[in-house]
Amino acid sequence: MSHLYALLGRIGLSLIFIVSGWGKLAAYAGTQQYMENMGVSGALLPLVIALEIGGGLAVLAGVLTRSAALALAAFSLATGLLFHADFADPNQFIHLMKNVALAGGFLMLAANGAGAFSIDAWRRDRQLATLNPRGAL
Repeated sequence: MSHLYALLGRIGLSLIFIVSGWGKLAAYAGTQQYMENMGVSGALLPLVIALEIGGGLAVLAGVLTRSAALALAAFSLATGLLFHADFADPNQFIHLMKNVALAGGFLMLAANGAGAFSIDAWRRDRQLATLNPRGAL
């Protein structure tokens, strides 16, 4: 059952980034302006979109999971502090805590891996089979 939970967790963690990345792509100019209004260079937007969509898809598929999870954990903390650090505003504080929770989930994923239902596991199993074709350990 834990393998299913790992898959469902990866789906949950990845969807917010995939959807958000596509939304930024669809509203590029507005997103770029928002970033600049918050003191962040709009020139970083292509990297943000690539990380959100690429990292989200990597976590979803379970490929290079630990690296993608670490990148998205750092991104979640950085964006939380850059865009939601108004501690006096309860709404912004909740958004900051959401980012901290996402980072925590990604750190758990980095620590434990993607689970059996992932490309990482499939690749590991193929590599082990190549090294040991008769199945003997």
